[in-house]
Amino acid sequence: MKKPSRKYEVFFDVENSLKKIASLEAEMSSPHFWDEPKKANETIQFLKPLKAAVDPWLSCQKGIRELGELLTVVDPADTDSLKECERELRLLEERVQALETKRLLGGKDDARDAILSINAGAGGTESCDWVAMLLRMYERWAEGKSHKVETLDFLPGEEAGMKNVTILVKGEFAYGFLKAEIGVHRLVRISPFDSNKRRHTSFASVDVIPQAPDDIPIDVKESDLRIDTYRSSGKGGQGVNTTDSAVRITHVPTGIVVQCQNERSQHKNKATAMKVLRARLYERERRQRQEVLQKAYGEKQEIAWGSQIRSYVFHPYSLVKDHRTERETSGVASVMDGNIDLFLRGYLEWQALKNVK
Repeated sequence: MKKPSRKYEVFFDVENSLKKIASLEAEMSSPHFWDEPKKANETIQFLKPLKAAVDPWLSCQKGIRELGELLTVVDPADTDSLKECERELRLLEERVQALETKRLLGGKDDARDAILSINAGAGGTESCDWVAMLLRMYERWAEGKSHKVETLDFLPGEEAGMKNVTILVKGEFAYGFLKAEIGVHRLVRISPFDSNKRRHTSFASVDVIPQAPDDIPIDVKESDLRIDTYRSSGKGGQGVNTTDSAVRITHVPTGIVVQCQNERSQHKNKATAMKVLRARLYERERRQRQEVLQKAYGEKQEIAWGSQIRSYVFHPYSLVKDHRTERETSGVASVMDGNIDLFLRGYLEWQALKNVK
């Protein structure tokens, strides 16, 4: 497993982090601590997130200890007190689970915002509608996390739904969670577009990349770019649909194409498209490095496209199943309303076990 960034190192070893905190606090109590202001400020800036990360773990440990002590003195016949203990235990379990999930998010880019793209597979209108359903699912999930969602680009379907859509999800650990969604998503249902009410199978692919940090140098030469403008499609108002404000940028050396039509201003759309291009180039380089490492260790690269990661069955029974982690639920409606943490957490645990082996 890669060494996490200094800020999130605490999630891997609480005991060691407590020793570091004690050492730093002893250093700060020294009468000569402020003799080197720059070094002193760096120490303080390191200590703050370290303590902020450790304190919730200590709080949970304290809660577990106090609840254990309470259970030793509660009268077994006191049902009200036992119910209150059960409630406290459930709350503690939820807090510990949330902390454990955060511990698993130690990747270099996990804390970054996420750029998520959904593309319709074979299936015509049915697949385009499936893209729109998945988009709604991710928007609901983001809303539940108080994350912000910006639509960067979309291409509407001919009859319904969307052929493809790209969104930016802004929030803590957005990429760390949503990277679990990379792959092909399969839908099985009675199609509302089929007059004979037959069962259809549709596919859509999801790709997720971290938004590239501004401080990482990514060399993008102007001479390597082909920039086209065109009229925006779909809803957006007079200013969007009647001017050539949409921007498409092609990075000729790699063939990467990005586009944005969210803003009325061509200048703003170009700036946003450049951010997406930088992110895709950053992700391309990151994945190439991973492939080199995997080959060095003799591992076989899994092909993401065409690899069915999850099935959503609406008929003849209700089931959503992740084929990597074996996590499943019959609550299809709940999943489509954005309750996908079962699968996101399952992926993080599955990935952690793969790294240990």
